[in-house]
Amino acid sequence: MSTFSKIVLKGLVGRWAVERRIDDRLSGQPGRFEGQAVFRTAGEGLVYHEEGWLTLGTATALFASRDYLWRAEGERIAVDYADGRHFHDFDPAEGAAVHACDPDSYRVTYDFSGWPDTWQSEWAVTGPRKDYVMTTYYLRA
Repeated sequence: MSTFSKIVLKGLVGRWAVERRIDDRLSGQPGRFEGQAVFRTAGEGLVYHEEGWLTLGTATALFASRDYLWRAEGERIAVDYADGRHFHDFDPAEGAAVHACDPDSYRVTYDFSGWPDTWQSEWAVTGPRKDYVMTTYYLRA
């Protein structure tokens, strides 16, 4: 019997167009990322690879990429760094998670209301030297 987390993971497999907006309230400069993400199966989970162009303020765009591992953990989805260290986990029906990285706080909300064609994540990051909101939109490519 499939759990909801496994159903969501299976639906993520494939290529996604990615658009990210960054509202850096400390610098007052906006950021933007445009690229693509691919989820591919690996064992019992998925490998996530993202790449594209990141622009911060008026600076020249830079190539950026990142990788994560996504897997079902009961009714939750666990997201780990590429090296296997735990990043965060969430219930896809609720979508909220926290990543503690003292002295900073990272709060994410996943929104699957446009599923299966679109979804999004929104990170609110605060700390002594951080104060930004990063919203990422995913559109099935």
